[in-house]
Amino acid sequence: MREVIQNLVNLQYIDSRLDELKRLRGDLPEDIMDTETDVVRLQTRINKNTAQAKDLELEKAKLELEIQDAEELITKYEGQQMTVRNNREYDALTKEIEAQKQLIENSNSRLEEIEILKQEITKDQEENKELLEKRKEELKEMKDNLKELITKTEKEEEDLLEQRDEAKALINQRYLRSYERLRSGLANGLAVCPMQNGACMGMMMPPQVQMEVRRQNKIVIDENSGRIVVDPLFFEEAKKIYG
Repeated sequence: MREVIQNLVNLQYIDSRLDELKRLRGDLPEDIMDTETDVVRLQTRINKNTAQAKDLELEKAKLELEIQDAEELITKYEGQQMTVRNNREYDALTKEIEAQKQLIENSNSRLEEIEILKQEITKDQEENKELLEKRKEELKEMKDNLKELITKTEKEEEDLLEQRDEAKALINQRYLRSYERLRSGLANGLAVCPMQNGACMGMMMPPQVQMEVRRQNKIVIDENSGRIVVDPLFFEEAKKIYG
């Protein structure tokens, strides 16, 4: 039974090292995806602002032409007022003049709004472009780090996977299935853990159970966590074997 326990510990030791390699690069892909999303969002915002600024420029040019046309009409109507023959014609021209003056007032008001909007867009564009460049630099750095990390850990991972296959081959299928099932249901993947100061994962174990673990002659299941608990010496042995 001691050999069975050692083989299970060896597999857990290898799996824990594989988990550590995954954790080393585990957050980076997610961070990269989040940053890529930020880059797309910022670029979309910049493009939207650029299009809006262009539309405002076109609207500004149109309004300025309308104001120019209105001023010319006012001059024309005022000239015609000097030659009218009755009050009815004069009043009609007066209404046209007032209408053109109102158009000019409305257009000028809108032009003021456009200037304010353009200033806001310009400020927003500057901030977004600065943030975009920062995010692009961060993205490049993260991708470079991930590439470097993958390169560094690739060989180690390959070696560990080979060792894992060898370790699995030494374990009875019944025990292996139990180990895999237990490991898959745990967030940290620790199906087998060492007893430390009479406790498993920080939870004290009854003296009788502690004694069974120290005897090293049976598989002991911790009633609190459901994990296989072993004497720390097994993990020390695994470290000697796999480094």
